[in-house]
Amino acid sequence: MEKSFYYSVLWSDVGYLKETLQAIEIPFVIEQSSDRLALEEGAVAFVFPDMHVRVYRHVHELFDCHGRAYPG
Repeated sequence: MEKSFYYSVLWSDVGYLKETLQAIEIPFVIEQSSDRLALEEGAVAFVFPDMHVRVYRHVHELFDCHGRAYPG
């Protein structure tokens, strides 16, 4: 999967977000630590590929903000 953007979230929110994304069949991976991403302690990144704007709208609504560009 080519990584395009990500959201940083606390571990406590992972279960709900993961289940929701799987239910609506949106592709993602979870990164716990990365040299490329500056994650706060206790946070993980939900990483997504490029997607159609209609699909992105669901992700935007779920996370309630725009994702950050994944460093190239």
